[in-house]
Amino acid sequence: MTKMKEVEFTNPSYDEWKETSIKALKGKPFESLFTKTIEGITQEPLYTAESLLAKVDGKLEEQVSTIRAMQTEGVFGLAQEAFGDTIEEFIAQVEDSFERGNQYVTVGKVNFEWNEFALKQLAKLLEKHPFCINVVDPAVLNVFNYIENKEVTGFIKSREIFNISDFPNVRKLNAYISDAHYEGANAVQELAIALAKASELAGNISFEEFEKQFFVSFSVDTKFFMEIAKLRAFRVLWKAFALGHGVKKPQPVKILAETSLRSFSKLDVYVNLLRAGNEAFSAVLGGADVVTVHPHDVLTKPTKQSIRIARNVSLVIKEESHVTKVLDPAGGSYYIESLTHDLVKEAWAKFVEIEEAGGYSAYVASGNLQKELEEMMAKRILDVERRKTVLVGTNDFANAQEELPTESFYEVNRIAKPFEDLRHEFKKSPINVAILTYGSFKKIKPRTDFVKGVFATAGITAEETEPFTDVEKAQEWLANTSADYVVFSAIDEDTKEVIPALLAAKPGHVILDAAGKFDEDWESQGLNGFVYAGQNIIEKLQGIQDTLKEVQR
Repeated sequence: MTKMKEVEFTNPSYDEWKETSIKALKGKPFESLFTKTIEGITQEPLYTAESLLAKVDGKLEEQVSTIRAMQTEGVFGLAQEAFGDTIEEFIAQVEDSFERGNQYVTVGKVNFEWNEFALKQLAKLLEKHPFCINVVDPAVLNVFNYIENKEVTGFIKSREIFNISDFPNVRKLNAYISDAHYEGANAVQELAIALAKASELAGNISFEEFEKQFFVSFSVDTKFFMEIAKLRAFRVLWKAFALGHGVKKPQPVKILAETSLRSFSKLDVYVNLLRAGNEAFSAVLGGADVVTVHPHDVLTKPTKQSIRIARNVSLVIKEESHVTKVLDPAGGSYYIESLTHDLVKEAWAKFVEIEEAGGYSAYVASGNLQKELEEMMAKRILDVERRKTVLVGTNDFANAQEELPTESFYEVNRIAKPFEDLRHEFKKSPINVAILTYGSFKKIKPRTDFVKGVFATAGITAEETEPFTDVEKAQEWLANTSADYVVFSAIDEDTKEVIPALLAAKPGHVILDAAGKFDEDWESQGLNGFVYAGQNIIEKLQGIQDTLKEVQR
């Protein structure tokens, strides 16, 4: 009997793996395994040490050591955002959070005014704890008029730069990337914008003083490995940026990360918790210094429970995952190191382009940045509408019976918005949808379930018939149905045989579609169209609604 310790496995070469993969593809080209990210980076099916070293020109060790040198030692800080309808409620939340693991007084959107009383209460907190102020309302910065201890430490996150003097330990020079992120920016664009903003901010003071005041704040999306690579890439870029200013040994750059709401949805909100957990973990693996996790229901209004869960996401990562015991835990991964290198290369080229155009402000004024971000956001939306990007509970696996919340607490551009708007439209103008099934139940179930899933995204429960096996009975059902819209679901062979007969019997007020994609010219015979995978769901369902309005006139 062979002992496990005596077993040895051969180490196949890349060519051997490729040959086996081609056989497994059964005729599909090997190139089909390569995919492009939204940044235009080609993702390969397999990464090896040899391919990575070739890509980075043998400078892998230099890349890894740079990332680690530019990273602050120690465990990331928890910046749990507090909310509240009153300053008293806000203060109580903050104090409770510090007893439960929070480390920063984190100020963002609140439902009260920053009047003198509120500012004085906040000032007392900021004198006791480090803080992170996300400037939603500039009035909050008047808090510094009431702080006596000039040695307080914290960060001011804002798209604008405010003159806060006499507080040397408060970092005020922020490359604020959230605006660009929510306008659609990809990882390359975010990194380039961060450098361009840094370049503009560094123009009026010495680099030594600039380092003490500067930090970058990123929103971290659900693209797990890309977001890890994004944060790591910025540290490499920071060193190159510092060298460009004549500084050979720059200080580690401070990176603040918050979970992105770009993929959050008001539908099936507990999926937002999974998204936030994924984002937070990638932020930690990427080496963020301070992490903020947004509650899963922050789009409507956070509760005590959701705030606690959000804080516990960071605590579980910090206390139970053990990743914080390793400096740069993603370092050495062939895939992540390759992504990091690609992002550094592409982002630096984009940064140079912005600088040659006159710098960040000039690039914004030219309209080029806005155009690029709009194009990127349009692509993101299109990918969601076609289900190339899946938002569980929103554009796939949706619950048709779920009520869409009407309240709003936190408003940003989100890729789930078109489906939320669609639900709202169909709730105002509901339609009666039926699926006419034909043939073997087992064979047609996947196609029927797909059709039901499409309509569920709009909050519509499509009623399916028992499968017909007789064309005349199917015609009879169609002639007497009370449904406004019917989808015929069958295997391809039955669809081609039965559709012409159904069109001959279809009442004029009933809209009929076929499940699947076919080349036959049935539209000229009265077929409305098709329902199929890869289709733009928003356009399809809006088109049905428009057609029904025309029929009902």
